[in-house]
Amino acid sequence: MKTVYLVAGARPNFMKIAPIVRAIQAHGGLAFKIIHTGQHYDREMNDVFFEELGIPQPDVFMGAGGGSHAQQTAKIMVAFEELCQKEPPDAVLVVGDVNSTLACSIVAKKLHIPVAHVEAGLRSGDRAMPEEINRLVTDSISDWFFVTEPSGVAHLQREGHAHDSIHYVGHVMVDNVLYQADKLAAADTAGFETSAFKKERTALGGRYGVVTLHRPSNVDDAAMMTRIAGALKEIAQELPLIFPVHPRTRGNLAKFGIDLGPNITLVGPQAYMAFLHLWKDAAVVLTDSGGMQEETTALGVPCVTIRENTERPITVDEGTNVLAGTDPQVIVSEVRKVLRGEGKAGRRPQLWDGQAATRIVDILAAYLGPPAATAATA
Repeated sequence: MKTVYLVAGARPNFMKIAPIVRAIQAHGGLAFKIIHTGQHYDREMNDVFFEELGIPQPDVFMGAGGGSHAQQTAKIMVAFEELCQKEPPDAVLVVGDVNSTLACSIVAKKLHIPVAHVEAGLRSGDRAMPEEINRLVTDSISDWFFVTEPSGVAHLQREGHAHDSIHYVGHVMVDNVLYQADKLAAADTAGFETSAFKKERTALGGRYGVVTLHRPSNVDDAAMMTRIAGALKEIAQELPLIFPVHPRTRGNLAKFGIDLGPNITLVGPQAYMAFLHLWKDAAVVLTDSGGMQEETTALGVPCVTIRENTERPITVDEGTNVLAGTDPQVIVSEVRKVLRGEGKAGRRPQLWDGQAATRIVDILAAYLGPPAATAATA
């Protein structure tokens, strides 16, 4: 049976490979191994995390994280090369745009192993973003492209990739959020850290907003962070906000002496199900996360993105997302539109139906061909 290595390096990557794992298991014609590069260490990635996703623990943990971008990429490449030389797969599947995506795709191509890129073709146009460089390089050497939205198809075609290697399949991140939302409906949520906040707001008949911020361009610059914080404080006078704070963001808030005030509740990073339980019923999500732009569109939750660009334009063109930039007045204005009932209705885009992973696995199986015939015994 043909074997595909599924590469993940950070918690969001596992959200993307989980539906693919489940689809391979249902298909029955391919084998797989989950390769965790160890790019990020996350204390929440324990047994319960993988149980929630409905997938097994990684088959390989390389522990290649830490260091600068170059150091981290190099460590992942060395470890992944050793693995592929020792146990060569028939294909390598990478997701997203992290350093692990870039590193493992380069190694595979130099070893003449086909590379499939899931979330291919996304472009922000901002080459100051490390993720944009990872996307460009990975797509330049990939063999098969699995695309989440029409803009990705257009980018890949413009860059000269063969039409028959580009597959618009929908979005595995949406597969996952729909799967988790169904599980959440039957789950006991009382133990979630944020349940008390949500219960209190709901009991009072009040609404709340959720904030996530982690991009260096927003949180590592004192002047920018101060501007965004001012917008959040103004919004919080009308709408209580809860902010699961990324460790780097929390450190910078302290370093820059920024006080977000009493109407913004700061909590630590949340496990996937606990966070989904929180944001799915929010009046609005304010974020600089690419994944949150997509997940809010999938569940119909208003989203205000605090960035000047997005590599996911379908969430703006068709979904519930508004690209507000970083001007505090615009951010506040867009949230007030939502609170007045004047926000975007949006819709879930074509093929964001929970079946993207099934389409990917069917195409991979066709590319890799039938299993080798077993020699007949005498």
